[in-house]
Amino acid sequence: MDSYLDMIAPGPRRGGGNHGRVVEDIGHSIVAGDPGPGSLLPRDEELIEHYNVSRTVLREAMKTLAAKGMVVAKARVGTSVRPRREWNMFDAQVLRWHMDGQPSDGFYRQLYEMRLAFEPFAARLAAQKADAEDIARLEARVAAMRAATDQTAFSLADMEFHKAVFDTAGNAFFHSVVSLVGAALQSLLRRSSPDPRPQDLKLICDSHQLIVDAIVAGDAQAAQEAMTRVIDVGYNRVFGPGGESSDTREGSS
Repeated sequence: MDSYLDMIAPGPRRGGGNHGRVVEDIGHSIVAGDPGPGSLLPRDEELIEHYNVSRTVLREAMKTLAAKGMVVAKARVGTSVRPRREWNMFDAQVLRWHMDGQPSDGFYRQLYEMRLAFEPFAARLAAQKADAEDIARLEARVAAMRAATDQTAFSLADMEFHKAVFDTAGNAFFHSVVSLVGAALQSLLRRSSPDPRPQDLKLICDSHQLIVDAIVAGDAQAAQEAMTRVIDVGYNRVFGPGGESSDTREGSS
């Protein structure tokens, strides 16, 4: 069998018939790096034989992957894998393929960069728009973080806090971004969540409380700065001050 076909590992079966099976298998393999960017996929005839599907099914599967920015077909050349920077990272399926595997440090760094682009300003908007119900929800999320007894519970409560800030900001585009990348953000927070040591939990919860306090005071600048600090601390605890990946996970957010 063609060596490229050996690279295409079966992805998890999630239904969708033959079309879904081909998309899942090839998409998973591309995200895993086999075949890598610039590589040609097997010829259509080989893929048709490999998957035992019709040419129509294969073409529709390739159209699906092309729509995600992952492959491009050229006449008399074939279908090749596009650079990762051209993939649609807001596509739920592409994100899931990343999460099904072991996301790289680069993947998490880019998530942190995206957070810095959105969340501090969301906190700023929240300080300008929050009402009593919003503030009660934010306070409840911090309380849930303080009550967490393990990493999973803590990261879930942390995620709910940040979602509450976005909701309070009242921007539909922000809400859509969180909905699309929620699973990836949850994985990021889980990676940076601490062991259940009281001193670490208190420091992290206190830093989140500062965001709430600024929102309560209607201090947009303070809210923005407090959120930036929380994200920066989370980044440093995952990668270290020098940006190197670290297995010491003493903080969150």
